[in-house]
Amino acid sequence: MENEGQCKAGEGGRSFRLRSPSLNSVRLRRIFDIFDKNNDSVITVDELGQALALLGLQTDQAQLDSMVQSYVQPGNTGLSFDDFQALHRSLDDAFFGLADEPAEVDDKQEEYDLTEAFKVFDEDGDGYISARELQVVLSKLGLQEGTELDRVEMMISSVDKNHDGRVDFLEFKDMMRSVIVPSS
Repeated sequence: MENEGQCKAGEGGRSFRLRSPSLNSVRLRRIFDIFDKNNDSVITVDELGQALALLGLQTDQAQLDSMVQSYVQPGNTGLSFDDFQALHRSLDDAFFGLADEPAEVDDKQEEYDLTEAFKVFDEDGDGYISARELQVVLSKLGLQEGTELDRVEMMISSVDKNHDGRVDFLEFKDMMRSVIVPSS
């Protein structure tokens, strides 16, 4: 269950970064490859819009197009990986990383961000992430892990501290905090 942080720009909050910048780049590349549905090394506005929709994130196509086109190099039909990295850095700086807010506000925002991330996986809204729900989300993202329920069940059990076969919000928070640190 990977999460690069808040996905809806403009709502405030902080981005999350892995402890290692090289791992951030690897994960960003993996996300790029997932969004690049036709494997042409370019993410079009349509591909990005479809990926965000699969994650349940509603986007205004005109706004998305305007934002993306400002990063597309002349002569290209979409975002190259370098363009995608630049867009990611820009969104991170503009919406998540630059506010000097008191720690209490940061903590509340982090809690909100984690709650929103949890909701992406908790498809039925019962307060738990089951193996089946995780499998659905991974499959929507086109991840190989989503094709094998046994593998998904192992992912769940690796963070399921109370051994009830599903991940509750506290287990999710613990897992997220063990692999990410707030950006400064």
